[in-house]
Amino acid sequence: MHDDIKVLVVDDSAVIRKTFKTQLSKQEGICVVATAPDPYVAREKIVKFKPDVLTLDIEMPRMDGLTFLKKLMKYYPLPVVIVSSLTHRGSKLALEAIAAGALEVISKPGEAYCADDMTIQLAEKIRAVYQAKPLALKSYDDIQPLHVTAVESKALSSTTCKIIAIGASTGGTEAIKNVLTRFPPNISGILVVQHMPPKFTGSFAERLNELCQIQVAEAKDGDTITNGKALIAPGNFHMVLKRRGAEYFVQIKKGPLVHYQRPSVDVLFKSVARYAGSNALGIILTGMGRDGAQGLLSMKKAGAVTIAQDEASCVVFGMPKEAVRIGAVDHVEDIKDIADKAVSVIVRR
Repeated sequence: MHDDIKVLVVDDSAVIRKTFKTQLSKQEGICVVATAPDPYVAREKIVKFKPDVLTLDIEMPRMDGLTFLKKLMKYYPLPVVIVSSLTHRGSKLALEAIAAGALEVISKPGEAYCADDMTIQLAEKIRAVYQAKPLALKSYDDIQPLHVTAVESKALSSTTCKIIAIGASTGGTEAIKNVLTRFPPNISGILVVQHMPPKFTGSFAERLNELCQIQVAEAKDGDTITNGKALIAPGNFHMVLKRRGAEYFVQIKKGPLVHYQRPSVDVLFKSVARYAGSNALGIILTGMGRDGAQGLLSMKKAGAVTIAQDEASCVVFGMPKEAVRIGAVDHVEDIKDIADKAVSVIVRR
């Protein structure tokens, strides 16, 4: 069909190229117009087929994917989904690629998801990056953290708002970084769901921990919620909030995909609504689809204050838009203002 999303698969593995071409051809609205074993062939195929989206392996011979991506973003920016191995090196390179302009990341088939789940998730990521704004093909890296003043930080010591829940998808890694780097070190405990494969969430947490005033770690089952610490849901697992007396903790568990996702923002938000109620703040950031909208509405109905990222600063205004549409949002803010808004809400409560 003329209106299908045209995809170019770039990977040195013939098996991956064949798998992606075969599996994606079954997905409605997606057409793999060509494949390429390396960036040099890819360059020719881009000129010939003018694809809408690239899937790009980042560990390839002749020219690595990261080098190719940086050249591509400079001379011919396209929406890119990074395909990476589930190694520590692979996940770190994938995060570098996202900082360089890639919009999504997925693990290689067979390493984390069954073929059907992988295909569904890859197709969703392709549709998501296809909808991204051209402006989104640039990094947030030039945005510096604006640290909260000491006076505001002291005011947080008397807060009763103990849980901040954040959800994001496409474009979310940079948006989350933008929010968390602005939080003071004694901010309320934070729970984060970012749609991302296993291993990558660990590297993402490590990177944020280096950049932020707060502590950031990948969540483990039974971790308690403490001020000044953010827990990132591990890829391929749902994260839910639980309460034991006065203590909050997280449960990490398997379960079906929700809105094609595991972890799911809705799963987290609904648990926060149930166990924290008005003792929480919900934030929904950039991403395609509806994941998180109903959960945010549940939080609002339970008495929590809710914030959504505005359209202008979103890579994809899908999840926030749906949350606003169903009346789940109290405040709509530019990404650079969300942390300050969150702190001001917590100080007032």
